[in-house]
Amino acid sequence: MENSAGSYVGTRLLARNTLLNLVGQGAPLVVAVVAIPILIPRIGTDRFGLLVIAWAVLGYFSLFDVGLGRSLTQLVAERLGSDRRDGIPALARTGLFMMAGVGLLGGAVLHILSPLLVFRILNLPSALEVETLIALRLLALAVPFVVVTAGLRGILEAVQWFGWVNAIRVPQGIFTYLGPLAVLPYSRSLPTMVAALVVIRFVVWLAYGLVSLRAFPELRIPIGFQRSEARSLLRLGGWITVSNVVGPLMVYLDRVLIGAVLTAAAVAYYATPFEVVSRLWIIPGAIVGVFFPAFATSFSLDRDRAARLFRDSARAVLLCVFPLAFVLMALAPDALGVWVGVEFAVPGAPVARWLLLGVVMNALAHIPFGLIQGIGRPDITAKLHMVEAPFYFALLWWLLSAYGITGAAMAWTFRATVDALLLFWLSSRLLPETRSESLRLMVWTAGALGVLGATLLPVDDPLMRTLFLGVLFIVSVGAAWHRLLPTAIRVRLKRS
Repeated sequence: MENSAGSYVGTRLLARNTLLNLVGQGAPLVVAVVAIPILIPRIGTDRFGLLVIAWAVLGYFSLFDVGLGRSLTQLVAERLGSDRRDGIPALARTGLFMMAGVGLLGGAVLHILSPLLVFRILNLPSALEVETLIALRLLALAVPFVVVTAGLRGILEAVQWFGWVNAIRVPQGIFTYLGPLAVLPYSRSLPTMVAALVVIRFVVWLAYGLVSLRAFPELRIPIGFQRSEARSLLRLGGWITVSNVVGPLMVYLDRVLIGAVLTAAAVAYYATPFEVVSRLWIIPGAIVGVFFPAFATSFSLDRDRAARLFRDSARAVLLCVFPLAFVLMALAPDALGVWVGVEFAVPGAPVARWLLLGVVMNALAHIPFGLIQGIGRPDITAKLHMVEAPFYFALLWWLLSAYGITGAAMAWTFRATVDALLLFWLSSRLLPETRSESLRLMVWTAGALGVLGATLLPVDDPLMRTLFLGVLFIVSVGAAWHRLLPTAIRVRLKRS
């Protein structure tokens, strides 16, 4: 394995790994599309709402690592780029040891707080209270494995081993939905479905561990806990964990508040369209997963290269997300009706459309967020989220109380928009070479949001509406292709 910066930020390597990430994160979506409509009628709306919360808990605790997973990726990538591979095993073992401790603490906290969540916070039907308590305590068992898995995956991402990462990620994502479905012939209870999710997370932890040993055979050597490495990890991780805790909290808290203010059924009506539109995050997630270690490797050695990576990744996100958002915005009521039935489509369509606007902005925000953390300044994103959180929670409570689940979607979209604008501004301050590109992207994003809004213009005649949407789609996507896609790539695609 080469140990130069160029070997980890080459254009072909980044493009290949981005494609692998897209496949790895997109494949489970196909299974979700099939599984969710089967689950809802068989387990009931209330129980499905609680299953959604279980999925959210597993997703949230994958980030409950005191920022150590992201710190490992950043520091390992940085050392590979500067030919300091010898120090990586001590860094990795120290980080994983610390993450195991954090995971055990997180699992204990969830176990202790489970009765409070069930009997005081969530507005549950009495028949589901015992089931939910058992399910939460089962989830607590999975937390240590989930946290350590994040660290193991971070090590592999730092060395651009995305082929192995996605070879594990695809089955994990598929069985996240097939697991609950597989137990239905035997039981409809929430604890049984959650137990299946816990087993899946244990197997995934084991798989990542074996592949990490292949990437770094030196990890087999018993190296003790290194205080100097712990300080390096905590210096970055302390701030990263603030973003890792507060950021996802601002994504998932709306579901908990909906369950507290309204009902568990309302969580399902809100979370189902959210699950659909938030799948667009697969695109920026796939791109940032690859470019984050590339930012870390290139920033200190070649800032112009880092700026080009920023430009290419941000444009790729907008070019990929916008057409899909257009289709979902135009077809939201019909698509939800076909997928999960009219009962969900009527309250869910306005939620989906509001959330789509926020998802587009948040998708773009992944790039400056990844740049800021990748260059070693997670304190900036952490401070931003700490400032945003109280204002967002107040706005969410007010709009949820006033407008129900549609109000929750409005609050989320407003917060995502403000967050994206601030992140682009902050990234341009840290890397001035990105300033003009950030301004250009914001102009094009404003135009994209305007086009999405135009899909809602009232056109009663079905044929005329189809023609209008078709022309609007072709013109807007063609303009984006012409203006945002680099000329060399556009010419190469036309020739092929």
